[in-house]
Amino acid sequence: MYQPDLWKYCMPVHCRDMLLSFRLFGEEWPDEKVIACLYAVSNHTERHYNVIRIPKKNGDRRILMVPDDLLKHIQKNILHHILSGFEVSTCAQAYQKGASVLKNASVHTGKRLVLKLDIKDFFGTISFPMVLKSAFPLKYFPLPVGTMLTALCCCQEFLPQGAPTSPAISNLVMKPFDEYMKRWCAKRGISYSRYCDDMTFSGDFLPGPVIRKAEGFLNAMGFFLNEEKTRVLSCHRRQSVTGIVVNEKVQASADYRRKVRQEVYYCLKFGVKSHLKMTGRAGKDSEEEQRYLFSLLGKIRYLLYIKPEDAWFQEAREKVSDLIIKHMEGK
Repeated sequence: MYQPDLWKYCMPVHCRDMLLSFRLFGEEWPDEKVIACLYAVSNHTERHYNVIRIPKKNGDRRILMVPDDLLKHIQKNILHHILSGFEVSTCAQAYQKGASVLKNASVHTGKRLVLKLDIKDFFGTISFPMVLKSAFPLKYFPLPVGTMLTALCCCQEFLPQGAPTSPAISNLVMKPFDEYMKRWCAKRGISYSRYCDDMTFSGDFLPGPVIRKAEGFLNAMGFFLNEEKTRVLSCHRRQSVTGIVVNEKVQASADYRRKVRQEVYYCLKFGVKSHLKMTGRAGKDSEEEQRYLFSLLGKIRYLLYIKPEDAWFQEAREKVSDLIIKHMEGK
């Protein structure tokens, strides 16, 4: 049984040996250089991030904190050598092996009601103490080790969106919520899943009590709901979960399928260059046309991922692939 004084007799040398055992720099570096670098980086992680702003459909910008090569290397080793050994809730349908948008949507197929909730500023709300407690707890790590690992995964006291360790840590932070809501919902015949900051509930229920229960637990953790993104979808309207329609079976929306069909048809009938010109997206050079074709192929593969047996898109995949080959050979 876990004892609070588990690390009572842990000395600095033991912490040093534990840090070295994680192989955060691989095998090439000498021990003293590894320890010195870990201390230097963990004390000033803000110096190792680049800010990237990505435009969103609503006009806002998503801010990513992308680590430099050195910190990214350290974080990837933390992810593979430490974090991957912890289990997360089966309700978490993102950032773990076997999880996907398709699996997340499949949980909610054919339900009378679908309730969608969103957590406001998800990564930006996950604080240093939350990371330390959930990802590097005293049960498994001496406090100096856990504190350093937490510092290497945080930036300015919060979890940065853009670091390779952040998705796995977010699932560990949310595990108590996921497990509690799974049990609470199961007793009421409600299905629950979470994809990053998107929570989905489905079944035959009144949405009010579910919203209050989820919001109460989240508030206690320090999170808040983004009320503007709360959606209650009955079976009489289109029910979409992580971009996939789930009313009767999982499938992409009819609008999206129609749009991709049109793009394939016009490219095959008029050629890529003419199609882009007609739609006001004429590429400056052949490389832009090639990027468009790869993007179109990606859309087709996404539709086949959702519905692999779709014969029309199977044929479209082959034809667009041929276009890409011809385009590359003609350069």
